[in-house]
Amino acid sequence: GAGKVYATARDPRSVTHPDAVPVALEVTDPASVAAAAVQAGDVTVLINNAGASVGASFLDSPVEDVRREFETNFYGPLLLTRAFVPVIERNGGGHLLNVHSVLSWIALGGSYSASKAALWSQTNSLRLELRSRGIAVTGLHVGYVDTDLAAGVDAPKSDPRDIAALALDGIETGAYEVLADDVSRQVKAGLAGDLAGLYAQLAK
Repeated sequence: GAGKVYATARDPRSVTHPDAVPVALEVTDPASVAAAAVQAGDVTVLINNAGASVGASFLDSPVEDVRREFETNFYGPLLLTRAFVPVIERNGGGHLLNVHSVLSWIALGGSYSASKAALWSQTNSLRLELRSRGIAVTGLHVGYVDTDLAAGVDAPKSDPRDIAALALDGIETGAYEVLADDVSRQVKAGLAGDLAGLYAQLAK
């Protein structure tokens, strides 16, 4: 197990787990990210799991809403990775895990899907860039998880404890990707077929 676990939040007082070290973090703020990297200077594993969804449509929503989702879902993990890669290197190497979504592979969430697809591509690129620097990279794909982000969704949801266990198994085994539930496995398999297999409205 980990010798120390840092848990980040905009308000560190909201971190209540007795074994976690709270760290203030706003993932879209470069100064906040830099401060977190200084405070957590002994990190060897970075897990990027922040996410934001405002239901933005490419055509009908304010462009600011689209940018907000990309700032959190794409640029946030990028800022953190850039800040923590030197930390992990100094500590002898380690692991990066980015939490994606099944919506990385199927465009049912407007700009949220696009931001997660961009993160998937970022993860794949980082895996190649970091290979020679002693940092392994895993992408975690999952459907709905029983968290605040999915509170308004009426659909089956995974237990976050089960997802966390799968993520840690993926880190331990050095998996490139972890497909954490049936829907993620089904949708990824569907990428090899015709688009109409993923999007019923395209079927003729």
